[in-house]
Amino acid sequence: MLYHLTLSADTTIKSPSVRRHLGKILSTNLRNALRRIEPEAKVRAEWDQLWIRLPDGLDTDTTERLELCMARTPGIHLVARVEQSSFIDLDDLAQQVVARWAARVEGQQFRVSARRRGTHDFNSQQAERHIGGALLDATEGASVNLQHPRIDVRLRIEGDQLLHHITERPGVGGYPLGSQGQALVLMSGGYDSPVAAWKMMRRGVKCHFVLFRFAGDEQLQAVHRITHHLWQQHGSSHQVSFTSVPFEEIIDAIRQHVDEGLTGVVLKRMMIRAATRVAHRARVSVLVTGEAIAQVSSQTLHNLALIDNATHLPILRPVLADNKQDIIDIARQIDTAELSASMPEYCGTVSQKPHIKACREAVTEAETRLDMDALIHAAISRAWSGKLGRDAPSVPRETIASVSLENLTATSARNTTIIDVRAPDEVDARPLPQSHVEILQIPFYELQSRAEELSPDRHYLLYCEQGTMSRLQALHLRDRGIHDVAILAPLSRQH
Repeated sequence: MLYHLTLSADTTIKSPSVRRHLGKILSTNLRNALRRIEPEAKVRAEWDQLWIRLPDGLDTDTTERLELCMARTPGIHLVARVEQSSFIDLDDLAQQVVARWAARVEGQQFRVSARRRGTHDFNSQQAERHIGGALLDATEGASVNLQHPRIDVRLRIEGDQLLHHITERPGVGGYPLGSQGQALVLMSGGYDSPVAAWKMMRRGVKCHFVLFRFAGDEQLQAVHRITHHLWQQHGSSHQVSFTSVPFEEIIDAIRQHVDEGLTGVVLKRMMIRAATRVAHRARVSVLVTGEAIAQVSSQTLHNLALIDNATHLPILRPVLADNKQDIIDIARQIDTAELSASMPEYCGTVSQKPHIKACREAVTEAETRLDMDALIHAAISRAWSGKLGRDAPSVPRETIASVSLENLTATSARNTTIIDVRAPDEVDARPLPQSHVEILQIPFYELQSRAEELSPDRHYLLYCEQGTMSRLQALHLRDRGIHDVAILAPLSRQH
């Protein structure tokens, strides 16, 4: 099977030397990506086009995967599956086209689009007219419509070779991946950060990824899964790194020492400081985030400026001015929407009363209460890093039981205490229903420091609305020697 790939306009408008350089990168990228699927795939580069030859007899699923791989490779404008034959003259050319296309254009409005290269006794327009006339003579009810045809008979004439476009797929355009440098993407796993990464990749930027983990193994696995999928679909021509930095202790410190309205901005600034260190280790000089103006309180222009001040590296925000629905539509297009939609909602870090215009002096003063260098150094020293497609984080899973209120018997309830680990304002807004079980209200950011108050002889059920922070805190309590601990199933799931 033969495929003809047209280069993007971004590439074809470049000078000859730059075009040649980008073409070499693109052919290498395609070769690397395609051979992950089919080792016998062959790539041949020419001046402003590429030819891909695949083995005959491939099954439908493999062929589809290979065609998608070509179409998703940055730097490609159009992917066309073609069939090739030789011709003698213009009449022979027209006869071959009629034999292949007459049945399809019967009764339809059509046009002939021909691109020609080489020395001929006719030009492209003459070829289109001659072939179009032959098709009209050979069919009934067909007519020519140059503006809005139902069928476009697309042909390429290369010397004495005729190439019919059998199928076509639009490419993503842009520049070949890796031709425009490297960046470090801060991944959260929602809709925004994968789309931001894809936009950078489409412009030729090789992206590495970092997660600031604050909700334990579930978050790490979920974000690694969506990042691997994004890389596998759109960037597998290059090896890139995925780094996970534990941020639980930093979040605990922020919630204990920073005013609630400033926690979002201070947390983002700590992430940016840590990302800067990860970027330096990887020799990357640009950070990328999925932030969009006013999407959350920390993403007002004023607060984004405060966040930028936490690093000397430039922070690029490819979805900054995009509407949320536009971002979701792109996520569907690049096949990350389903995974993003299934991401758990991690509770416990965003203030219920955030400042949309945080005071610079207040932020600076709040950060003086944190031992920032020590906190970040400790987090970075415990980070995990590996190559996507080659390494995966080894995540030891420890089972934490989930119990509903209805399943508590009168006997078990006498020895059970529910610990509500939500922040006080969340508790006030949505208190747990009164029951025969003792309830303690200990915010998650205080629980570890108050663990010694808990009796090892009691059974503890930890509660938060999503079940994520309670699970994480239960694991921490087990590390402190309190083993009879489980989570109280979120009430929304119990009813």
